Amino acid sequence: MKTYSFRDNPLRIFGVVDFDKTGKFERLPDAVREAIPTLSFLGRRCPGARLCFRTNAEKVNVTIELETFSPDKGMSIFAAQSAFVFVGERPVSRYAGLIAPNDYSEKKYSGSFTKSCETEDVTIYLPRNEVISDIRIEVDDGALVEAPTPYRHVKPIVYYGSSITEGGCSCNHSNAYNAILSRWLNVDYYNLGFSGNARGELAMADFINGIDMSVFVYDYDHNAPNVAHLENTHEPFFKRIREAHPNLPILMMSRPKCRYNEQDRARREIIRATYEHALAAGDKRVRFLDGETFFGTVDSDLCTVDGIHPNDLGFYRMAKVIRPTLEELIGMAEGQ
Repeated sequence: MKTYSFRDNPLRIFGVVDFDKTGKFERLPDAVREAIPTLSFLGRRCPGARLCFRTNAEKVNVTIELETFSPDKGMSIFAAQSAFVFVGERPVSRYAGLIAPNDYSEKKYSGSFTKSCETEDVTIYLPRNEVISDIRIEVDDGALVEAPTPYRHVKPIVYYGSSITEGGCSCNHSNAYNAILSRWLNVDYYNLGFSGNARGELAMADFINGIDMSVFVYDYDHNAPNVAHLENTHEPFFKRIREAHPNLPILMMSRPKCRYNEQDRARREIIRATYEHALAAGDKRVRFLDGETFFGTVDSDLCTVDGIHPNDLGFYRMAKVIRPTLEELIGMAEGQ
């Protein structure tokens, strides 16, 4: 059998900023985690990370070792600590397997999946909630393993926001809205969702400014502790990004929710005001989406687990609503 570590060529890690340069499997560098101490742990785990390669192997064994194991009251062991495998071209890839621990004490676990003998792309969505120590892939000695098919020739999309951005609470983290959009549009992405701790800090804006991206999407409404905090941070955050990237397409969104109350509506107007001020200043590369529209008008109450966090249906509906605007912004980026 041939064994590959996740750092070995021709395997590729997507969704981890600067992984190819640093080899570090973490979302935020030390300097950012020190500047924003609440992200000391969340900045190390890597929701949205994908291990990709092509192979003609009919059976692939996968071993994952976790540094941490932190049960999540809102998500199962499948959603939080497991890996999901998709096979085939990304826009039409198919689910092929689950690599999961047997229980909450197992930090090192193995599993396998099968596929055809054709040479196909494999995309493994890595565990959402934990810091990962090691990943190993094992195939037969005679099997071909080669670099994955590149994503569409456009820079990655960056998503910044709350636990919803991070994928909570889908039953399968490859069903987060940004993961769905990545498959549909065949565009790479970075998931900078931080559960309960996306507060619109300018230190985070400065970090994001250092990422080579095609589109920036931000929604941290749920994590702003009050209306005043959102009002004091939302437009300054946008301006910090815009100053560094005058031509970057930017999408700002209000919180996903079935029905807004008075406070929700006040928050939406703050976000809308940032958008309208940008338009008034001549900015033609900014868009706004109303989170109250994401779940639709029919059976919208079926779209969350707790009235806040989307389930898989909620994330699917979010992706359907966001897709046309995102396609427009990607078109702008390609047109540059």
